[in-house]
Amino acid sequence: MLIQQDAVISAPLLYFIMKYFLLLFLLLGTGSGLLAQDKSPLRIAVIGLTHTHVHWIFNSEQRGDITIVGIVETNTELAKRYADQYRFPMQKVYSSINALLKEQQPEAAAAFGTIAEHLNVVKALAPLGIHVMVEKPLSISLKEANEMQQLATKHKIHLLVNYETTWYPTVHKANEWLQSDSIGRFVQLVVRDGHRGPKEIGINQEFLNWLTDPVQNGGGAITDFGCYGANIATWLLKGKRPLTVTAVTQQLQPHNNPLVDDEATILLTYDSGKVTIQPSWNWPIGRKDMELYGRRGVIYADNRNDLRLRMAKGYDGFTETVLKLPEQASPYDDPFSYFKAVIRKEITMQPYDLSSFENNLIVMEILDAARRSAKTGTTIRLK
Repeated sequence: MLIQQDAVISAPLLYFIMKYFLLLFLLLGTGSGLLAQDKSPLRIAVIGLTHTHVHWIFNSEQRGDITIVGIVETNTELAKRYADQYRFPMQKVYSSINALLKEQQPEAAAAFGTIAEHLNVVKALAPLGIHVMVEKPLSISLKEANEMQQLATKHKIHLLVNYETTWYPTVHKANEWLQSDSIGRFVQLVVRDGHRGPKEIGINQEFLNWLTDPVQNGGGAITDFGCYGANIATWLLKGKRPLTVTAVTQQLQPHNNPLVDDEATILLTYDSGKVTIQPSWNWPIGRKDMELYGRRGVIYADNRNDLRLRMAKGYDGFTETVLKLPEQASPYDDPFSYFKAVIRKEITMQPYDLSSFENNLIVMEILDAARRSAKTGTTIRLK
């Protein structure tokens, strides 16, 4: 009887012990513990408001993946305009990064100031372990990009670069077809990006002031839109560096862009083919499109969602497939959802991913060489 009574008493105790160890196993053993299942919004700071791409992060906040804990902007009038539009209190706006950090503890920051300010943002935040995303391009020079790399590596932070085309379903489908040998071996890529020009499309004065300044932006159209093609080419070719870089620039709107180029062509040669990049502030219609040629066919990514595949038939004939692609699944459809997923280790960036630092270091090497080529009238051979 005594033994039976002890058995009855120990059964709940045994259940409790088993439940305890199961919970401990789930927290410490599976799914990388608690962090992998952290579904709370990423606490992010916005550094600067002069880049009008900043509208993107304010709209993205509504998805629930991020929460903006503070904004750094010295232009009170500009900050007030955004506060009125997106209905946040001016108490959320700080005069400096240090002022923000005294009251807030962001996990990450997104930079929406001038390209020249990117290095200082990383200098301020990397030592604190705060991850950084900047708008394209990474920096104004390869020298500053190398400094940013050293800081990010030393302090073990993620440093990402955001391009609009990174989130285009057509760009990803084109890469998928290239890598699966659907169009044959890579031969050439043609990338065209741009619009009528910053002043012609009516961007706000705060953005215009630095976008057309060679010191603050690093150049004109060659920088603003040349980075797109360099970024995509580096990704499609899995991190391969070009052998040579040749560029020409023009100034077709000197009245609007007196200090910088507004027209450029960049030619990259590789052992497997070539890439032609056409960044321009003179297109009559805004565009972000590309043509990807293989030995057997060509892919036309006409815009974000429209894709055409032509397979060669005879001398000049072809069969054509036309697709209207849906948006990619989250977090691959939004830069800040993606940023959160990388930081929280929900996904792992692939080598030379469009947003990755190693890709964008090559982008800066290409842009630096392109500017030197245009200035000297020579082809630059990369070491």
